[in-house]
Amino acid sequence: MDEHSRYAVVTGANKGVGFEICRLLYMKGVTVILTSRDEKKGVEAVCRLKEELSQQGSASLVGVGEVLFHQLEVTDSASIGSLVEFIESQYGKLDILVNNAGISGIVMDGNAFRRAVERAGGWPIDEQEWKEIATQDHKMAEECLATNYLGAKRVTEALIPLLQQSDSPRIVNISSLLGLLKNIPRKSATDALSDMESLTRDGIEKILMEFVDDFRQGRLEANGWPVICSAYILSKAALNAYTRLLAKELPSFLVNSICPGFIKTDMTFNTGFMSPLEGAESPVFLALLPKTGPSGLFFSRKEVFPF
Repeated sequence: MDEHSRYAVVTGANKGVGFEICRLLYMKGVTVILTSRDEKKGVEAVCRLKEELSQQGSASLVGVGEVLFHQLEVTDSASIGSLVEFIESQYGKLDILVNNAGISGIVMDGNAFRRAVERAGGWPIDEQEWKEIATQDHKMAEECLATNYLGAKRVTEALIPLLQQSDSPRIVNISSLLGLLKNIPRKSATDALSDMESLTRDGIEKILMEFVDDFRQGRLEANGWPVICSAYILSKAALNAYTRLLAKELPSFLVNSICPGFIKTDMTFNTGFMSPLEGAESPVFLALLPKTGPSGLFFSRKEVFPF
């Protein structure tokens, strides 16, 4: 292992913003482990990235790192363990973790969503319109929470020992403005998620369990939960809270969460205002912060926002 080399893991990186984060880190000289749950798509992504970069000419490749694939299903403990074993045996440390893997937790009519974005001139916020173009149920909600929050948490905690071997550990959690606490009407939940003196992992998961139980019982609106993109909002709010918890527990780390913007990806049916490459710039900025950089914050692109 070259002690001066930097090593990064990017989850959910076979396409979209995750793929472009890998590109930018690679171009900064970082050895990047591009992960995805689908092995075929992940291998193809690495080949595509290497081919695109090689076409730029040898001069542009001076000083770049390496990119390779490793399968990762963030909801599968065995898959996470396999990644940990690989990094430990090959590099002995990890410098950067970007938790990008995520799902929407809804089924949406893409054409109707595009029309709604055009009418609104941006992200549609009309509640009634959302109810017409998107559907959700408690099973989708549980899968969303398992991927977006619990998956990110399990990957992170499995990799913390390797991050502790780095002299500049960075964790970047890809979040969303939808995860801001103002989007959750339930005061008991927002009070708990904002109380950094008392917040614990168990406390975060208790809130999510209450949410899922109310979803199953048809009590979302009655009990103050968001009624559109419900699980996505809760998952990102939980991830933001976990970001602050980690930053408090790991003062030698820089841990931040970020909304990279409204980006043209499969999740937005390519309706965003930014390309995936433009969206990748701010997460990479956080991944490469100097040692004096901030920790425990939420960013919208490169601007600090209140949680």
